[in-house]
Amino acid sequence: MTETDKNPPAGEQQIDARDGDDARDGSHAVFGAKRGMWVDGTGDVSGFSKIVRLPPRIVSDENPQDNPIIARLTELVPELIDAPVVSGGDQLTVYVPRELLLRVARALRDDAQLRYETCSSVSGVHYPHDKDAELHAVYHLYSFTHNRRIRLEAVCPVDEPHIPSLTSIYPGVNFHERETWDMFGIIFDGHPCLTRILMPDDWSGHPQRKDYKLGGIPVEFSDTDIPSVENRRRYR
Repeated sequence: MTETDKNPPAGEQQIDARDGDDARDGSHAVFGAKRGMWVDGTGDVSGFSKIVRLPPRIVSDENPQDNPIIARLTELVPELIDAPVVSGGDQLTVYVPRELLLRVARALRDDAQLRYETCSSVSGVHYPHDKDAELHAVYHLYSFTHNRRIRLEAVCPVDEPHIPSLTSIYPGVNFHERETWDMFGIIFDGHPCLTRILMPDDWSGHPQRKDYKLGGIPVEFSDTDIPSVENRRRYR
């Protein structure tokens, strides 16, 4: 390992493939680097640049039907038999066709063996290069009864950004779906009041899409001029 590897420049995190006790004995090589919050030339007095971060293990289940949760879910919704399932740690992610989303969510909530009583959040993601699957809605479900979590992910094309609303099953997602529509433009069909929640009502566009133009206005604050975004120093 070179001296640079031992002491990376400020702003870089080493990502180490090591795991368990072996992670501390120096017997494995670093395979990558993750840039942190510091820009080049910034003095780092926090020790941030020396952090070694272990990446989480995320693997696809070889046979997700062996998982009792997935087995029960596909028993209730047979059309889900070919749906991709990813296991990360102790949490499953099920990629649900949007036309099956309501049935799957209702089965997860109502079945005694599943009992995912609450949806804690809905998030949007934009993958502009995924043709016909650019927009993703991600649902985080939790079972109080069985103390476990599951994640559902539904996709839609940016030209037809429609996904069924889950407000009829989980009323608490009302505001989460509004925020996801506001930021990403996913239209949740059946939502009782799909209106802006963060941006002004007359705002045009959806600011968290990756093709949304970055902009700003000059601001004067505490006798200091703050330039608009496009004129600021580049931060990584």
